[in-house]
Amino acid sequence: MALLEIRDLDVHYGAIHALHGISLQVAAGQIVTLIGANGAGKSTTLRAISGMVKATRGEIRFDGQVITGRAPHELVRLGIAQAPEGRGIFANLTVDENLEIGAYVRKRDRAGIAKDREHVLTLFPRLRERLQQNAGTLSGGEQQMLAIGRALLARPRLLLLDEPSLGLAPQVVRTIFQIIREINAEGTTILLVEQNAHLALKIAHVGYVLEVGRIVMADDAARLAASDEVRKAYLGVG
Repeated sequence: MALLEIRDLDVHYGAIHALHGISLQVAAGQIVTLIGANGAGKSTTLRAISGMVKATRGEIRFDGQVITGRAPHELVRLGIAQAPEGRGIFANLTVDENLEIGAYVRKRDRAGIAKDREHVLTLFPRLRERLQQNAGTLSGGEQQMLAIGRALLARPRLLLLDEPSLGLAPQVVRTIFQIIREINAEGTTILLVEQNAHLALKIAHVGYVLEVGRIVMADDAARLAASDEVRKAYLGVG
């Protein structure tokens, strides 16, 4: 059984029909990526999963349980956490305070939080060096590390990553993607939205291609990367 399953999902923003009956699955332990052009519906899909936008039709299941329409804080408690597009860090709070907010649903688990905080600081040593800095003073790459680290403090079973490479230098992007691989290897399932289709398909197990709110292709990530259609449209090859 899939850890996450979406069936025939529609989402509207007012009169705008953003998602048209999409269906997808994410198996436990996988990295699954959604690729496509701007406006294809990738981020809307993540927002629907995390409860930030409401579905107008269809169903979302997590570990067999229907979660369509559930509030975001309830979904975090169930094991879904998101590092949003644009990072969404609290600029006027310190790095340490941002991390603490990530663990808000686990307030009574002080020992577990301390252990996971140490693990996050091992994954992202730059954050350890900047714990008492205001998050708004961090570089773009450091803010992305903080956004992912904050999400990990919720101890998610499913981590939603929305455009983690956005606006970052190539070397920083390589570092972020290596850490995403490490997080997955440690057992966290990941649903990745990413405009850098080459990198996304390189680390993913399965890929879905969205165009104007519809899934038009779905396959093993390596096969998608080798597809002439995908290479011409998204990888700049051909």
